[in-house]
Amino acid sequence: MTVILVTGSAGLIGSESVRFFCDKGYTVVGIDNNMRETFFGKGASTEWNRDRLLEKYGEKYIHHSIDIRDQEAVSNLFNTYNKDISLIIHTAAQPSHDWAASDPHTDFTVNANGTLVLLENTRNICPDAVFIFCSTNKVYGDSPNYLPLIEQEFRWEIDENHQYNQGIDESMSIDQCKHSLFGVSKVAADLLVQEYGRYFGIKTASFRGGCLTGPSHSGAELHGFLSYLMKCTMLGKPYKIYGYKGKQVRDNIHSYDLVNAFDHFYQNPRVAEVYNIGGSRFSNCSMLEAILHCEAITDKKLHWVYEETNRIGDHIWWISDIQKFKNHYPEWNLTYGIKEILKEIYTQNVSRWV
Repeated sequence: MTVILVTGSAGLIGSESVRFFCDKGYTVVGIDNNMRETFFGKGASTEWNRDRLLEKYGEKYIHHSIDIRDQEAVSNLFNTYNKDISLIIHTAAQPSHDWAASDPHTDFTVNANGTLVLLENTRNICPDAVFIFCSTNKVYGDSPNYLPLIEQEFRWEIDENHQYNQGIDESMSIDQCKHSLFGVSKVAADLLVQEYGRYFGIKTASFRGGCLTGPSHSGAELHGFLSYLMKCTMLGKPYKIYGYKGKQVRDNIHSYDLVNAFDHFYQNPRVAEVYNIGGSRFSNCSMLEAILHCEAITDKKLHWVYEETNRIGDHIWWISDIQKFKNHYPEWNLTYGIKEILKEIYTQNVSRWV
């Protein structure tokens, strides 16, 4: 039996991973104790997604409600499946840089210590397994904000002659900048994943994502940009924009496209790789542009207010250069653009939200 182990398995990327690999015939073991509800409140609970997976996949999906920081529980789980574990997809995290400042200890122990627990068990119990980590572009801190940006009507853009015009690649430094405490905890985890590759020879990869999105996101005010924006538009709830005139730009990658990239890496793994991954120039938008898309799809007007102060460490402009990953895995491609993503979020959640 080949086992795929997924942490954060009821979340956006975790649940997409469960579906993807169960549909391929694998047995998937999930770890998720619904800490997203602890972080962001009842509306961000992932229980609905967990129940949907259990109902659909039956014996193919085995769920464990344990904390990734619990060394004994995690070791018992790894020992249960032992060398049958062929792939670990680590998506569990505290994902908000705003929330991290309110409880730095929990943020760091979940993101950094939890990753260490998983890596140690991989090294000691199933060292031949592939280890994929959901990192973040926040490891680059606020360095992108010092790029030569130009203000346009609805967005900020980078100078067309700049080396990062097609997106920011892995050459950008992660040093000498402000990260937010969330960014620091993810940097620690990211470096651990790289080091377990280089030092112990484990097949690891850190995927530094921009905005990860899709219809299975339990969006909340502090995390889950497109999902929460669409929810507010549909329900007539007020939405708050923080700084940069609402022209801040994000690239957005659909959860399926990201997990499909994971699978390409799994099929032909490398050691201690780092990839910037996101929607690139193929799928990106500013906050104002996203609002216009949501209003057009729902035929409703969003009630939004503007807060002059931006979030600490927030990016003004981020588009990922994904060429390194495409060079390594040329058969992989993005399939969802920003409009297709938002339409799917709307159609698959209208019965649940309205």
